[in-house]
Amino acid sequence: MVKEEAVDAFNFKPGRILAKKYEIISLLGSGWEGEVYRVRERHIGIERAAKVFFPQRNRHNRATKFYARKLHKLRHCPILIQYHTQEYIRLRGMSITFLISEYVEGELLSQFLKQQPGKRLTPFEGLHLLRELAAGVELIHRAREYHGDLHDDNILVRRQGLSFNVKLVDMYNWGMPSAENIRDDVCDLIRIFYDAIGGARFYAKHPRVVKDIVCGLKRSLIVRKFRTAGHLRQYLETMSWRTVG
Repeated sequence: MVKEEAVDAFNFKPGRILAKKYEIISLLGSGWEGEVYRVRERHIGIERAAKVFFPQRNRHNRATKFYARKLHKLRHCPILIQYHTQEYIRLRGMSITFLISEYVEGELLSQFLKQQPGKRLTPFEGLHLLRELAAGVELIHRAREYHGDLHDDNILVRRQGLSFNVKLVDMYNWGMPSAENIRDDVCDLIRIFYDAIGGARFYAKHPRVVKDIVCGLKRSLIVRKFRTAGHLRQYLETMSWRTVG
């Protein structure tokens, strides 16, 4: 029996073939659970995304089963990348599992922000981004589920005029869904907004309407005001814009 070893990087090069079906194009990102690659399905030429799991983070395929089942359950949520199938490769005598999903054009929010003037969004732009994120996560919460890992390296974004097209590229399994998980998602959304418009350096200069949403990043105040992403989305759609700078 081959002893499973810890793997913290695959470093697959462009052109490598996985499972005789998928050609590596480029690395999209990496995280605690594994690496995500842009791949091409060889026989039909369609580009996909492949999340390759580090074996020590996916013992008995628990992580991949979680992702596949949760993404299937939430397949009606446009903000999530849609799952296609599960595949395997052998690497140094170990069985490595990867999930194939749709490939979405865009760039990580963290990279997008670095290209903006001052490396941040204006409050007006940030509110548009927050609204799109809240509307997308709202459907997850309506299904009595949660995301569990919302941050600017897990969000793909494309700018479309005043609007943003957003996709969430990862999730995390904190156990069975609970009200606490949902509150965590809402607080994470507020934190993303806060960071996107400049964080602590610019917070004091922001208009009152922004501070009424951020609530000084105090969790107790945020969850009292916004119980779910849907409540946050409703608030944003009915608030006064007169004092947004």
